[in-house]
Amino acid sequence: MAKTVQKRTLETRAKLVAAAQEIIAAEGYGAMRVEQVVQRAGVAKGTFFAHFADKDALMERIIGARIDACLDDIEKLSTPKNVESLVSHLMPLLHLMTCERYVFDVIIRHSGAAVREELGPIAQTFTRHIEVVARWLDDGPFRNDVPAELLAEGVQAFSIQAVALHFCAVNSEQPMASRLTSYLEAWLNPN
Repeated sequence: MAKTVQKRTLETRAKLVAAAQEIIAAEGYGAMRVEQVVQRAGVAKGTFFAHFADKDALMERIIGARIDACLDDIEKLSTPKNVESLVSHLMPLLHLMTCERYVFDVIIRHSGAAVREELGPIAQTFTRHIEVVARWLDDGPFRNDVPAELLAEGVQAFSIQAVALHFCAVNSEQPMASRLTSYLEAWLNPN
């Protein structure tokens, strides 16, 4: 049976998250330090580590919530009528993923690619992303010889590739949206 989390524990965790979000807003994700968070939250460093294993565990929670909020907005959009509108719908998420190299690194490390006992907030957003895109592909004018879920997994994989190449010095000249459009035209509208 799961142990009930005390109200004070939830309040402390919320205080730590809020302090981190304030620091991120002022300085960025990568610049945030645990010492700053505990100082701003007014708690001991040990209290931080009672709630989060490390900075990345806190970032996973914060970034996962930002991705979820982005998916909330994306989910409200109408079904894309073509690849260009699909890419346009996905760009806010890709901009979030590329706002800092550190953010992308955290997303990849916590995407569920590595076997873990528990799926964290970021890994859960990857599943949700596939579900949202699959609904669009089911209703949209895209190929129907492949299940929508498999097509959505491909859209996600191509999105990650476009984001990764955005950070690659050798391949960063082509804009991310243009690169993703090329991938998805080939994947969703084969000749």
